[in-house]
Amino acid sequence: MEVFDALFGAFELPFMARALGVMLVLAVVAGVVGVLVNLRGLEFISDGLTHAVFPGLAIGLAVGGMQGVLPGAAIAALAAALVLTWLGRTAAVTDDAAIAIVLTATFSVGVIVVSRSNDYAGQLETLLFGRVLTIPPADLVPLIIVSLVALAAIVVTLKQQLFRAFDARGSRAAGDSAFRLDLVLNCAVALVVVAAASTVGTLLVLALLIMPGAVARLVTDRLWLLFPVAGGFAALAAWLGLATGYGVSVSGGIEVPAGATIVIVFVVGYALVLAVAWAAGRVRTAR
Repeated sequence: MEVFDALFGAFELPFMARALGVMLVLAVVAGVVGVLVNLRGLEFISDGLTHAVFPGLAIGLAVGGMQGVLPGAAIAALAAALVLTWLGRTAAVTDDAAIAIVLTATFSVGVIVVSRSNDYAGQLETLLFGRVLTIPPADLVPLIIVSLVALAAIVVTLKQQLFRAFDARGSRAAGDSAFRLDLVLNCAVALVVVAAASTVGTLLVLALLIMPGAVARLVTDRLWLLFPVAGGFAALAAWLGLATGYGVSVSGGIEVPAGATIVIVFVVGYALVLAVAWAAGRVRTAR
C-alpha cells in the first residue's frame, strides 16, 4: 500500500503534480534530443552548454529574482550554442578547445555573479541542484514551451540530422548546410539544458541528455526505434525518481533532493539495462 501511495498517491499533491508534468515533458524531449547527441558524439558539447547556462541563471536571478532565471538561462544558452557552433567551424580552434574556452569562461562569470549575492550559499545551491519540487505554477507553461520548442526543432530537421550523423560528407553533397544543422541541434540541446537546469540543476542536466540515448543504443539497433525507447525510458525514470524521492522522504523520514534522486534512478536504470545487454551478449556468444 505504501508503494502504491508513493508511485501514484504522491502526485495528488499539487506541487508533486507540477513536478511530474514538467519532468515527463522534459524527460521525453531530452531523450529524443539525446539520441542525436549520442549518434553525433556530442556529449562534451552538451557538457559545455550546461556550464554556459550557469551565468544566465545567475544574472537572471540577480536581476529579476526567480522569475528572471528562465529568460536569463535561455539567452545565455542560445548565445553559447551560437558561439560554440561558430568556433567549431573555425579552423584555428579545435572543437574541444572551443568547448573548454566557453565552459570555463561562462562558469567563472556565473560564480562571480552569484558570489555578489547576500545569500551566496542558498542561491548557488538552487542553481546547481535545481528546484523541481518548488516550481512556481507560473513557470510551468514556460518550461514546457521551452522543451517543446527544442523538440520541434529536432522533428523538423530530423532526416537531415540523421543523414549528417551517419554521412557528413554525403549530407553536404546533398546540399544540407552543416552550420545550420549543427546550430539547430546545439540550440535544441541548449533549450533542454535551460529547462533541466531550472528543475534538476546544472550539475545533473547531463544525465537527462546522455543516459536515455545510451540506453536506447543498448536496447535496439533499429534507428527509428531509438527515439521512442529513449523517450520512454526517460519518462519512466523521471516518474520513478520523483516517486522514490517522495517515498524515502515521507515514509523513510530521510530528506533527499528530488533532482538527485531522479538522476540516481536514471543511473540505476542504465546499469540494469547494461547488465541485461551484457548477459544477453554472453548467451549469444555461448551458443
